[in-house]
Amino acid sequence: MQELIVGLERAAEAGEHRMWAVRCAHALGLEGIAVSLRWGAELVWFSDDTSARLLDAQFTLGQGPGITGDLSQGPCQVADLGADADAAGRWPQFAAEAQALGVRAVFVWPVRTGAALFGTLTGYRRTPGPLTVREAADGLRVADALTGRLLAWEPGAEAPRNGPGRAGAVDLHWAEVHQATGVLSYRLGVPLEEALIRLRARAYASGRPLTEAAREILRELPS
Repeated sequence: MQELIVGLERAAEAGEHRMWAVRCAHALGLEGIAVSLRWGAELVWFSDDTSARLLDAQFTLGQGPGITGDLSQGPCQVADLGADADAAGRWPQFAAEAQALGVRAVFVWPVRTGAALFGTLTGYRRTPGPLTVREAADGLRVADALTGRLLAWEPGAEAPRNGPGRAGAVDLHWAEVHQATGVLSYRLGVPLEEALIRLRARAYASGRPLTEAAREILRELPS
C-alpha cells in the first residue's frame, strides 16, 4: 500500500490511472474503485466499468451510500446488500441496481481536506463481507493521498479535459450529463435542478445509464 501511495503522482503524470486503480483496489481487497467529486456529482476516475456504472446508478437515482451515507467517522460499509435491512430501507432502488450489476458489498471513504468533504472513494465486492480493520484504515490512507490529486483536477485549477470519460482517465465523465441538463432546461423552460431530475427519470425509465440518455438528447440538437 505504501508503494502505491508513493507512486500515485507518477502514475497520474504517466497516464497510468487505470493500472494504478486496479492495483489499489486489489490491495484493499476490492474488485474495483471509483472516485467522484462534489458528493457524487462528477465521476473523474474509475478502475472498471462496474465501478463507473455503480456511481452512475447513485447519481441517476439520487440515493446510495456515497450520497447520504455517514462518512463523518470514516468509511460507510454496506457489507451485504442482499441482507442489510437498513440499506434496503434507505436506498431501495440503489440496492436493487447494485445487485443487478453483481455487486454484493459497497464501501465509501470520504475524500476531504480538513472538515471539508469534496469527494468520495467508492469500492465494491461481488461477495458479501465487511472490511478488515487494516483495509478500512488503508482506504482512508488512499483517500487522503487522492486529496491532493483531486484538488489539482478541480475545474479552474489545471483545466482538465472535458469529455465523456474513459476508464482510468481524469476526464469529466458526466460532462455530457451537465450539457444535456442545460439543453433540457432551455427547451422545457424549467430550472436546472428540475431538468436534471427529468433526465434522471428518463434514464431510469429506459433502463439505460445516465450518460446514454444524455447523449441521446445531445444528438437531437440541430447540427
